[in-house]
Amino acid sequence: MNITQSKAITLEENKNNKKQWDYDNAQWTQLPKHMSHLPLIEKDISLMSRTLRSVWAFFLKAMFFRFYQRLKVHGDLAKVAKEHPKLLVISNHTSHLDAVSIAAAVPYFQWFSLYSAAAKDYFFSNPWKSFFSKHFIGAIPIDRGGKKGEAIKLCLDMLNTLEKIWLVIFPEGTRSKDGKIKPFKRGVSLFAQKSNTSILFLYIDGAHRLFPKGAWMPRPGVLKMYVGPVHPPAPIEEVNLAYKAWVESFRDGVFSEDPIPTGKKGQKN
Repeated sequence: MNITQSKAITLEENKNNKKQWDYDNAQWTQLPKHMSHLPLIEKDISLMSRTLRSVWAFFLKAMFFRFYQRLKVHGDLAKVAKEHPKLLVISNHTSHLDAVSIAAAVPYFQWFSLYSAAAKDYFFSNPWKSFFSKHFIGAIPIDRGGKKGEAIKLCLDMLNTLEKIWLVIFPEGTRSKDGKIKPFKRGVSLFAQKSNTSILFLYIDGAHRLFPKGAWMPRPGVLKMYVGPVHPPAPIEEVNLAYKAWVESFRDGVFSEDPIPTGKKGQKN
């Protein structure tokens, strides 16, 4: 047997031994370091990530949102998680408190299946932020500079492959400076429709006052989270209208404008 034949056999054996969540394309089997924590190659998250997430969960649930700030959740997230182990979770976005408050509200049994789409230029801007974002909050880096293909493909593959995952997305695309809800971008509908994943509505009240954009430290106070309906995959116009109708059923004056994107049907934002 020559060297070429030996290599061919080795490659074939490796291919046969691959787990179902591996990908043939080397772009995905050889992930960049800022994505190596995600369950793309391995079924379970690493021991380091699991340990650090447990510490982070304890800090948020037992300390930060109990003694420094008070998080009041209106709704039963544990019931939702049991009935819907796979969801896209969307919320209004006014503060960095939004993601951590969602993490604190999620029940422990869903904690290790919780991931958040996060701006790569902010949450992965240096080694310290990257380490925290990867191992504490399970952040998926989204390149806001235009090269979104890598992250979109990754998110869709995770949604299509994993049986249990809650992927948190803030469909406004960035934090609102005035606290008003801006029109949603089309990405959430793209993920939902292409992966046939339903959408959980959340609304967070008070984060803008306690930790507004530009502030260095959050202030103590009360944060409220409202758990809404689970909406089936739908075009963004329908999702916008449904989310607005739900929020306005208990809260007035929080939308900056009509959330339906203007222009011709199908036109991108």
